Amino acid sequence: MGVFATAIVMIGAAIGACFGDAIVISKTLEGMTRQPEMAGQLRTTMFIGVGLVESMPILSFVIALLLMNK
Repeated sequence: MGVFATAIVMIGAAIGACFGDAIVISKTLEGMTRQPEMAGQLRTTMFIGVGLVESMPILSFVIALLLMNK
């Protein structure tokens, strides 16, 4: 039963990260089209945002493994 719970947690985290990345990237591209002179700064901020969004599945993976081993 623990394996199935771990799989469900990981699926939820992966789907959440996909939606989060899509929103961050689409809003960054929207900002770049509105203000092309800010493209470099927006790109840097986007990479930071994507990194923060991607940390969620990594943390959920670690927590799921810890819970599965108990």
